[in-house]
Amino acid sequence: MHSTSPALTYTVRQSVAEILLNCPPVNAITEAMMDQLLQHLADAARDPAVKAVILGSAVPGRFCAGLHLSEMGNADFEHKLALVEKLYSGLFEAQTRLGKPSIAAVSGTARGGGMTLAVSCDMLIASDTASFGYPEIDVGVTPAIHYTHLPRIIGKHRAFELLFTGRSFSAAEALQLGLINQVVPEAQVLERARHRTAVLPKIPAGHEAGPPGLPQGHRCRVPPGRGVGRGALRQCRGHRRCA
Repeated sequence: MHSTSPALTYTVRQSVAEILLNCPPVNAITEAMMDQLLQHLADAARDPAVKAVILGSAVPGRFCAGLHLSEMGNADFEHKLALVEKLYSGLFEAQTRLGKPSIAAVSGTARGGGMTLAVSCDMLIASDTASFGYPEIDVGVTPAIHYTHLPRIIGKHRAFELLFTGRSFSAAEALQLGLINQVVPEAQVLERARHRTAVLPKIPAGHEAGPPGLPQGHRCRVPPGRGVGRGALRQCRGHRRCA
């Protein structure tokens, strides 16, 4: 199965659904992209032939730079809210309902909302040229969702240092922090993710990555509703940019 949309591609090969962001130059997140991503995660969840999902990029040297600033800047508050809710609540709900292992294949830059996409997955494989960061603080925005899940992954003090400073950090540091599973040469990122999925179908039935195989807290669920998005966007008001 293969599907191409304006912002990403969806391909099922050897029981693995590959979702590749394809919105040059930097895979900036738009509402249309989020709609397509959530739809394809739902497609993978429903397809009994799909045993695992890979989320990666078709744009060389770029995973995702975060929210599309031009779209956000020109949108009214309700439109911004809809996009942020899909990125925060919608994505994590979709990953929770997936019920199958997911791997982020990160090559190049992952910032802000791009980090949200990556860490929503169960495992992360990154290129040796990848870099990460939470620059929202630089434009006066608190990355609310990351205050929930990042401390669970790397610990409170290390998480808050990254969130409060907004600094970028390398794949090597991300590996040391426990944020990613493996660092590989850039040309091998997608292939290594595919190789990793080869062992995942061996997981016994009833022990999938998503509930009910593991405890409900395994994926950091975002409570349904609009509180997270509204809280983040209120901080954007009065700022020229929203990232």
